[in-house]
Amino acid sequence: MVRAMWSAASGMQAQQLQIDTIANNLANVNTNGFKRSRAEFQDLLYETVNAPGSPSSATGTTAGIQLGLGVRPGSVRKLYSQGDLKNTENPLDLVVQGKGFFKVLQPDGTTAYTRDGAFTTNRDGQVVTSQGHLLEPSITLPPDTLSLTVGADGTVSVTQPGQTQAIELGQIELAQFVNPSGLMSIGNNLALPSNASGDAIDGTPGLDGLGTLGQGFLEISNVNIVTELVDMIAAQRAYELNSRAVRASDEMMQQVNNLVR
Repeated sequence: MVRAMWSAASGMQAQQLQIDTIANNLANVNTNGFKRSRAEFQDLLYETVNAPGSPSSATGTTAGIQLGLGVRPGSVRKLYSQGDLKNTENPLDLVVQGKGFFKVLQPDGTTAYTRDGAFTTNRDGQVVTSQGHLLEPSITLPPDTLSLTVGADGTVSVTQPGQTQAIELGQIELAQFVNPSGLMSIGNNLALPSNASGDAIDGTPGLDGLGTLGQGFLEISNVNIVTELVDMIAAQRAYELNSRAVRASDEMMQQVNNLVR
């Protein structure tokens, strides 16, 4: 009975983590480039009363008796499926169609990675994120820019007064990872590489498995509200069932304590 109580308690904690993960997904349903998370669980150690395959006086072998001790969180994994695209008609809004991350330079000099392509310019004409982080490699727009064009391969060109041909300013690079789910999220739509993700592999959009760029569009969150609501209902019911198991174990212990010889 005590074993059942602790196993059910671990189930309640696991479902609380599931609800926390779902709540974060729903909170970011309108966050540009956000990728939904999925909680994954593992069963705990087993108490082996009779090992599988051990001798039995009745049948010679048995299936064994192993009593589980509950569940624990295994990981909360980011799912990097493509989100829907939103037409903004803003020339500085960019979207990655396929694999890849934009590279941005943080104030401490480290490179962070994002799927959020909502860029703007600072007072010096440099292309930056909404938090002011520089796009890497740096792109600086002339103050007299009339129009901006970003090609599918990341080539950035502008037209200026008195010129009939566009001037190429540079090229936007993308990065990919062997295991993007291993990236460490740090907020502000940014992530850093870790030992799990591996080092960044830089490249040109459209080459070596990287996606292409689209101008005037943003990638919205890949959160599916209906799926999240169904998962939330399932987690809530599982939490209730585990709480009933705790109550049942408590009532059984109460009956034992009330036994009279």
